Amino acid sequence: MEGVRHNCGFCVTHSLHDAYNFIKSLQNRGREAAGIAAISQDKIDVIKWVGRATRFGLETLYELLDGSSPTFLGHVRYATTGRKEIEQLLQDAHPVAIGGERTRRGNHLIIRDARIVGVHNGQVSDQYFEGVDLGKLDTKTDTEKLLKFYDKVKEGELLKSIPGAYTLAIAEKGRKDVVIMRDRTGIKPGVLGWKDGKFVATSEDNALKENGAEFREELRPGCAYYMSYDGRNCGPIRVIDATPRHCFFEWNYIAHPASTLNDVQVRTLRRKLGEKLAEEFAAEVDPKEIDYVTFLPRCPKEAAISFSEILGRPFLPVFYKEDEERSFQGSTMQDRKTSIKRNLQLIDKVEDKIRGKRVVVIDDSTIRGNNSNRAADLLNKDAIVAKAYLLNYTPEIGIIPEDGIQRGCMFGVDMPPEESENHKFIARYKSRDQISQEIGMDVRYISSNGMLEVFEQLGMPRNKLCTFCIGGKHPFEGLEQRIKPSKEEQIVVLSINNS
Repeated sequence: MEGVRHNCGFCVTHSLHDAYNFIKSLQNRGREAAGIAAISQDKIDVIKWVGRATRFGLETLYELLDGSSPTFLGHVRYATTGRKEIEQLLQDAHPVAIGGERTRRGNHLIIRDARIVGVHNGQVSDQYFEGVDLGKLDTKTDTEKLLKFYDKVKEGELLKSIPGAYTLAIAEKGRKDVVIMRDRTGIKPGVLGWKDGKFVATSEDNALKENGAEFREELRPGCAYYMSYDGRNCGPIRVIDATPRHCFFEWNYIAHPASTLNDVQVRTLRRKLGEKLAEEFAAEVDPKEIDYVTFLPRCPKEAAISFSEILGRPFLPVFYKEDEERSFQGSTMQDRKTSIKRNLQLIDKVEDKIRGKRVVVIDDSTIRGNNSNRAADLLNKDAIVAKAYLLNYTPEIGIIPEDGIQRGCMFGVDMPPEESENHKFIARYKSRDQISQEIGMDVRYISSNGMLEVFEQLGMPRNKLCTFCIGGKHPFEGLEQRIKPSKEEQIVVLSINNS
């Protein structure tokens, strides 16, 4: 059985205040559970809870954790398969711990004096955990498996043996540092920052920007970083050669719009995708036939604006969401549908304006079709538009190309290739006309080549992207051999500027 899929956010900081604020800034990456560990050389305590980061107040956390601890690990989690009841979600929440005394208090769990703790973003297949008894686990998370594997072989062998996908931070009682690892493919993001004279690490640089920290560098794939508890040192060691296969969906949907991943700005990328989408759409439909351009809140807004500018058609917000909840992060199909129906609404003052008009709706992706179905219902039943197009700046996900292999994601996004009640790809086995009929709008997707051209324009070569979910090669193809870097690549010294 594969591990629990999750797309999460983590941080390593040197104050409880920073850990709390960092995970609040990473809420776009997960909302089902959150947690913080207080780390020192001789003691590790953890508190984790079900719900958003803000479900616990900072003052309360200071009462439960030692605020004078030199280092803290924080995490927000989006668990998308596996166990869904509150007790089970709580057990699987991060930080994950080995050892320690556990006390359950309602929707939160306190762990005192743990031996090892870890926070992780990604997904790892069971086939790589040689020597770990997977039948004796307290959780259903890949993180616990990674911690058990680390406990046997330590970080160097872990990086050599497991090709991806993970960005991982581990603290162990008795060690003088936190070890931070990014697998050789770099599928999941991670950055190093500098705050108040100390190094910090987190999933996205928006958490640095929002909390007064300075960006230092992307965590280097294939490297282990050793962050001292005083935060003054964080020297990386290259363990295995990097073979980047970054997840394009991080830019297209998951990441915060203010983030920069691997030197490519998310907001800029989305604007360029909107321009390319306009170019491809105009090759099939006369732009003069379009009255308004809008978007499904909120991720595609930048793309919709650039699309409207390129085609010279008016941009008009038509939908709104009651809150920032991302339905994609719901645990089950029913959770997602309930979230969408409650949250996605039509702006009442524009109903008369779009009645009888031809509207283009820009979306980041149409995977299961839940958001799209809701949008079509609002436009066709409430606003009664003359024509509605749904245009996606991500190609069809979950298709079965000529090689006959079902596509999806096994690397940390809730799009497993296997069909189930909770995971149904609307594009699988369907033509564009069939998809459009099922959604209730004329559905179109950017071409794979068009999307990849945009990435290359911004400096990200297509051969450094994982495109498996849209028909590309498996990202680990040919990477499972254990390769040691050359001697001159063994140690990389990171300069530290204390000014």
